[in-house]
Amino acid sequence: MLGKFVLVRTYSAGVHVGTLKSHAGTQVELTDARRIWRWYGANTLNEISQKGVGDSSKISEAVPTIALTEAIELIPCSDVARENLSQTRWK
Repeated sequence: MLGKFVLVRTYSAGVHVGTLKSHAGTQVELTDARRIWRWYGANTLNEISQKGVGDSSKISEAVPTIALTEAIELIPCSDVARENLSQTRWK
């Protein structure tokens, strides 16, 4: 999945999306990464990875890179989800 836009669920840092730069065990580095703080319009992370989230969801501004040390799930995202999840939403 290196170089792909992915959704990452961590043990204690929440859910993030971005381009997978590296992955070794539970260590993941993403570029152009955003945190999904709250979501609506999807019941599971699998749905988010395929369709994205609703307009009332909260997605942070992107950071150039982030190291996540306790990744427990990586899901590749569809093109539709990538477009949806690449928009900051903070209402």
